[in-house]
Amino acid sequence: MTSAGVGLRAGLLALLVLPIATGRAAAQEALSLSSLAPPARFADPARAAKLAAAFPAIDRAMRDFAERSRVPGMAYGIVVDGRLVHVGTAGLRDVAAAAPVDTASVFRIASMTKSFTAAAILQLRDAGALALDDPVERHVPELRGLRYPTSDAPRITIRHLLTHAEGFPEDNPWGDQQLAATEAEMSAMMRGGIPFSTSPGTAWEYSNFGFAILGRVVANVSGMPYARYLEERLLRPLGMRVTTLEARSVPAGRLARGYRWQDGGWLEEPQLPDGAFGPMGGMLTSVADLARWVGFMLDAWPARDGPDEGPLARASRREMQQLARYYGTSATSDSSGRVQLVVGGYGYGLNVRETCLHRYVSHGGGLPGFGSQMRWLPEHGVGLVALGNLTYTGLVGTFDRALALLAATGGLAAREPQPAPVLRTRQDQVTRLVARWDDRLADSLAAMNLFRDEAADRRRASIERLRDAAGGSCRSEGAMVADNALRGVWRLRCRTADLRVAITLAPTEPAQVQHLAVTPIRRDEPLAAPTTCR
Repeated sequence: MTSAGVGLRAGLLALLVLPIATGRAAAQEALSLSSLAPPARFADPARAAKLAAAFPAIDRAMRDFAERSRVPGMAYGIVVDGRLVHVGTAGLRDVAAAAPVDTASVFRIASMTKSFTAAAILQLRDAGALALDDPVERHVPELRGLRYPTSDAPRITIRHLLTHAEGFPEDNPWGDQQLAATEAEMSAMMRGGIPFSTSPGTAWEYSNFGFAILGRVVANVSGMPYARYLEERLLRPLGMRVTTLEARSVPAGRLARGYRWQDGGWLEEPQLPDGAFGPMGGMLTSVADLARWVGFMLDAWPARDGPDEGPLARASRREMQQLARYYGTSATSDSSGRVQLVVGGYGYGLNVRETCLHRYVSHGGGLPGFGSQMRWLPEHGVGLVALGNLTYTGLVGTFDRALALLAATGGLAAREPQPAPVLRTRQDQVTRLVARWDDRLADSLAAMNLFRDEAADRRRASIERLRDAAGGSCRSEGAMVADNALRGVWRLRCRTADLRVAITLAPTEPAQVQHLAVTPIRRDEPLAAPTTCR
């Protein structure tokens, strides 16, 4: 081939390769500017082992509580990342027979049933069979004649019932004794009228009657009895084969008897049958089955791509676990005397509380003869369950102690948000800009507001003063700490001092920098101040 032919062939190849290379570069640039972040993750590979180190101390705390509180018997478990990783038992499920509690013993869980009722409602909502803001009388005709407290009161909605905001009076002592009521008796109660302590939608007040009505909604909308719906649509799909609403269906060798302490001894309470009020508190279960439920709730976190398996969508499970109705703020002290602020509210069938250290989701259950508790930390992937056969077994303080023991291991850390690729790209660009200002680079990364909020020349002068005061030669040191996919902070290590850089990206595609702050920071100072309770 002549040299001219070789040259022609090389030129043709270059023309063919150029679009491929250009396309690959464009794809790489698009990827680097993506605002889609990976899910939050646990950073510590030794996390599970650290948490396990607390299990012996938690066992002692549980046994001490049972002895101190005269609990005849109890079972408890620790859930990590959706799995029951530790289980313990203490005492007797049947005092007269001297039968010990084991991991298969079945206890009443009372009001913890409410989260199952809420999940059933959300299933029907997701299927388009109802809406949370439907007036409940649309699905429960007996409520159409309800007399409201004021002429301007809104009609009670399903959402009101889910969040204890329907305005009915708190009814724990009365509600405990309604489990045996028939459907006809409950219908008569509703037709006869229900008094209001507050106007619907204005306050939180715990109502067992409200959740019994939600059970009627489930039955009427689905066309099947509540207990059957729950078994077919929730319990069986989750493998919760022990869980039931009827004590008579539990084998005698597994049923925990309920007791109260009276006149220096344990007095057995009668087992209440399942009836129309079962959806508010009639369920019985084992520690293993309850751990499955807590694991199912924990599995909703974090939001992510991938298969969405289970009888209720992850998004709906997360919706259940978020504060929907605020009910108060309190100051409490832990076993060390440290005071912390607790903000509380209700999700759907679940309590949601936040402290300055963590957010947790929980619910207790109390009936004559029984007390139970479940609690989990969504961002930490850890949960606790416990079942006792003493009236209103008070497990809250012991759960506080158990979580403190887990935290002391260093393994109770939250998932860390992961930055989107575009945030990492902007981090690199801002680092270069701080190290050596360039107008073209500044213009390319800035959102339209950045240099309107503070002119570019003023920002440049300010950043250069800080850089020079730190000795110059600044470079990134350590990993970015991301608050979320589009906001983060990182450290610049300069010759004589460090700088803290924080950016927030704008809601544009591609996302550009809408906020930029550069501040001095000591070499030994953390990027983010440690959370403290004061």
